[in-house]
Amino acid sequence: MRNNWVQAWKGYVRVRVDGAYPERFLNRCIEERLSIWKIKRVGDERIVFYMDIEDAKKIRPLLRKTDCKVTFAERKGTPAVLRKVSLRAGFVAGLAACLAVIIVLSNMVWKVEVEGASPHVEHELRQVVAEMGIKPWTFQFSLPSVEQIQRDVTEQVSGATWVGVRQKGTTYQFEVVEQKLPEEAERVSPRHLVAKKKAIIHDIFVEHGQAQVKPNDFVEKGDMLVSGEIGKEGKTEIVAAVADIRGEIWYKSTASIPIERLFTTLTGESKNRHYLSMFNINIPFWGFRSHEFEQVQEFSEQKEFHFFKWTLPLKYTRKEFRETSSYNRTYTKEEAIEEAKRMARVELVSRLPQDAEIIGEKVLHEASENGKVKLKIHYQVLEDITSAQPIIQGD
Repeated sequence: MRNNWVQAWKGYVRVRVDGAYPERFLNRCIEERLSIWKIKRVGDERIVFYMDIEDAKKIRPLLRKTDCKVTFAERKGTPAVLRKVSLRAGFVAGLAACLAVIIVLSNMVWKVEVEGASPHVEHELRQVVAEMGIKPWTFQFSLPSVEQIQRDVTEQVSGATWVGVRQKGTTYQFEVVEQKLPEEAERVSPRHLVAKKKAIIHDIFVEHGQAQVKPNDFVEKGDMLVSGEIGKEGKTEIVAAVADIRGEIWYKSTASIPIERLFTTLTGESKNRHYLSMFNINIPFWGFRSHEFEQVQEFSEQKEFHFFKWTLPLKYTRKEFRETSSYNRTYTKEEAIEEAKRMARVELVSRLPQDAEIIGEKVLHEASENGKVKLKIHYQVLEDITSAQPIIQGD
């Protein structure tokens, strides 16, 4: 069975042989191992068949031996197509240029839309995105990803709580949720203030209510700190207790750190390689030289090409190879203890309220085993210990 793809690539021709005995010509072709197929007789003195263009150049000597006349009726395959194209080079070049211009224009930014923002916030947002390069006549593949744009814009636009970003063809759309100032707080219902944790009272400031504790008092969870009932016997009034009370609370934390640790850092050296990608096949077009880094981290970024509103299978891929350096660090026992204490403090701070303050730290237990230093640490922390307890009034 013939390979049609191979024949189409090489090119073939339809041959018409006229003569008294055209079969002689066919026999000569077979003897010379020329490739012929689809042989068909048309009348007593005519045979039609197909053969490769390369073999068609070899039949001249055979014609002299058989007294036959050959006519090439039709050329097909890639060489024939290229020949036709060359005859219409101007038209093809114009068509290619037109498609290239359309593809280029389809991959540029033409419009930036902002929804849900006041004029002031919209002006601020447009300034921020313009500094990022998101403006008309900018190539889309030179811009950060939509996710990165959303993070940066949300951080930089002070008047917005959240900014959604969507790319729709050649348009970038920004949806803004603005910050809203809280309305004036409503009057608080009558309440007591009780302890939400076991603690020692460190400092207390009562704005409304009657204090039930004083500094250095020990309280359990649920103990009353400030009463919402004020006044003397027979002339009491129920109010919403308001106070700032900080208590000393105790925490225990454990930390473990190996004496030897492997660190990997970036050296600052990098090399970029650029590809055109299609169907998971990367074709490099810039940065052909391979990097000479012994240790490397690879980062990849991919951008799609568009044709009007359609996404093309062609993509632009940039790979960045960053050189890294690894080294082992061996701590002394004192250094390992300090590093373990630092790590334990960072972990504790991540669990504490924002206004909490660490005022004391003491190592309760220290051990070295299996190449690690292990610590058990006691912390003294000041934090707000108040919790509201509503006052339910009877008849």
